[in-house]
Amino acid sequence: MTCWSIRTKLPGYLDGALPSREHKPISEHLDFCSDCRIELERYRKLSKLMGRVERVAPPADLAVRIRVAASLARTRKVWWRRAWDSAVLILENILEPVAVPATGGVVAAMLVFAVVLQNLFVGVPLGAVPNDVPTNLLQPARLVSLSPFPMGETDTTGNGPSLLLIEATVNERGDAVGYEILSGPDNPAVRKQLDHMMLFTRFRPQMSFGRPVPGGRVILSFSEIRVRG
Repeated sequence: MTCWSIRTKLPGYLDGALPSREHKPISEHLDFCSDCRIELERYRKLSKLMGRVERVAPPADLAVRIRVAASLARTRKVWWRRAWDSAVLILENILEPVAVPATGGVVAAMLVFAVVLQNLFVGVPLGAVPNDVPTNLLQPARLVSLSPFPMGETDTTGNGPSLLLIEATVNERGDAVGYEILSGPDNPAVRKQLDHMMLFTRFRPQMSFGRPVPGGRVILSFSEIRVRG
């Protein structure tokens, strides 16, 4: 420990106010440092002198005088300051009981707004969608990937390619749950090929407010299908 740090602790060392763990380092320092011992002796002499000084009793009316001074200080406060303090006190008494419910209401409103915003706009593209309402809140189903198995048979009659137009019904998972042949050949062979193809064709379901719903319809056309005569 340095002499400066020791001297700052000498009054507490002399009065016994320091923790016991600090007594030993200070005592060891005083054993070899004469300057610090002289400083400690000065504190001892000062303590003896202070002990001989007669204590002055406070005036008997000191407490009364303090109360009177405090009362005069309050009455000298300007009128606008008193009015301001009264207004602050009234507002605190009115607003504090409703502060927690009001805060809870604001938080609940923000949560509801976030949920509504997510339902309205999450997953809904900003661009226009054909046959959609102007706000894009309802999006029709559409084709994602066609079956890798080709449609078609060998035409034995030489009639050439025929155009087949169908309307597929899509559920909320994007699977075709049914179809209707709008134009083109309609026979057991064609329907067998269509049944097989629909198993491996994937659609994006109809979206309502950002959520998939059943009942979407997709028009598919095949121009390379050949049917037997």
